[in-house]
Amino acid sequence: MIELSSVTKTYGRGGQAITAVEDVSLQVRRGEFVAIIGPSGSGKSTLLLVMGGLLTPTSGRVLIDGASFYDAGGPARTALRLKYCGFMFQTFHLIPYLTALENVQLPLVTTGMSARTQRELAAECLKKVGLDERLHQPAAKLSVGEMQRVALARALVNRPALILADEPTANLDEETAASVVAFLKTFRNEGVAIVLVTHDPELGRNADRTIRLRRGRIVTDAG
Repeated sequence: MIELSSVTKTYGRGGQAITAVEDVSLQVRRGEFVAIIGPSGSGKSTLLLVMGGLLTPTSGRVLIDGASFYDAGGPARTALRLKYCGFMFQTFHLIPYLTALENVQLPLVTTGMSARTQRELAAECLKKVGLDERLHQPAAKLSVGEMQRVALARALVNRPALILADEPTANLDEETAASVVAFLKTFRNEGVAIVLVTHDPELGRNADRTIRLRRGRIVTDAG
């Protein structure tokens, strides 16, 4: 599914250089739920961005279904990202004045699909996460838990093979966080690969496999 080979990401130059990720090699298979765990500053989020084609590594390769994210030019990389990846972030990144349906529809606007097909797919994903009665509610009027479920639906709308989730439950109460993890497990069971970044070892116990980072390096990889 996705393979990283000797990936390093360094910020800055010379004596001011900071290595956020160092010589990381790993593979994630289809239908596998992987948790990447580590303290703040361990390189978790940087690694996730590199995996998703959003941050060019200083060295190393990232392959998704055998295609290289970073040997490809910008438009080709964008096409790979749209085809394979869905993203969830801690801060949701919803547009507050757009409805739940419109927020979920956003990743599809450049695909060439008809507006009707876009709306149908967005509504289908919102139904999957239990928000079929909130389609036309502006994001600003949703609860925090509903916002995260809209973000999950948006991550699913392009039917990705891989969901990359960066601390998706950090702002949620315990019950809502558990429901988000349950949804992720459901999609894993449907063959979607999940990579979840978290500082919470308890949350990591939901995964099939746990990778621990320290100072940008993998220190354990157990599953």
